[in-house]
Amino acid sequence: MSRLHTSFVLGFHGCSQDTADALLRGGAFRPSEEAHDWLGPGVYFWEGDPLRAWEWAKEKVDQGAYKQGAVIGAVIELGNCLDLTTRTDLSLLEDAYLSFEKARSSAGLPMPVNRDPRGRGEGDKLLRFLDCAVIKHLHENLEDEAKAAIALGQIPVIAPFHTVRGLFVEGGPVYPGGGFYERTHTQIAVRAPGAIKGVFLPRSA
Repeated sequence: MSRLHTSFVLGFHGCSQDTADALLRGGAFRPSEEAHDWLGPGVYFWEGDPLRAWEWAKEKVDQGAYKQGAVIGAVIELGNCLDLTTRTDLSLLEDAYLSFEKARSSAGLPMPVNRDPRGRGEGDKLLRFLDCAVIKHLHENLEDEAKAAIALGQIPVIAPFHTVRGLFVEGGPVYPGGGFYERTHTQIAVRAPGAIKGVFLPRSA
């Protein structure tokens, strides 16, 4: 968890120009609640990568979702972070998967599946229905356990997470035969609004 890391990081949020203007005036970020979000519900940032955030915003413009794209920078305090770049937290996620699988089986429900967007063929499985569901299940379990512990006057074994951090290998190789990929990135999903300590307009935006 984030106690093993530097507490503050810079994140970059791709958005519309209207949203950027509102955020710089003190408006609140709107969390994503899509069933296919890569790190579950939260406000999404590209860690230390304003260019990747700009590429994402530009894709939204090209798709007609935004009239004009923009990037907002933020100072983020990771706090109690589900850090999926570490072995310990990946083990926690594995346990959540087993619990989720058992619950779905008991209810006679199929497991969600990560999928490629329609018409794209086999690729990076950009629609992460399974991953999102497992992470949400983990959050719900921890929140239930925390409430039960507090009701008994006890401290939760694992407190609910403020942020989620993950590394994703995405895109084609940077060069033939290499092990680096064009869109590899670290993403952060902020669940606790107070973890966002400040916003700024990046010079490169």
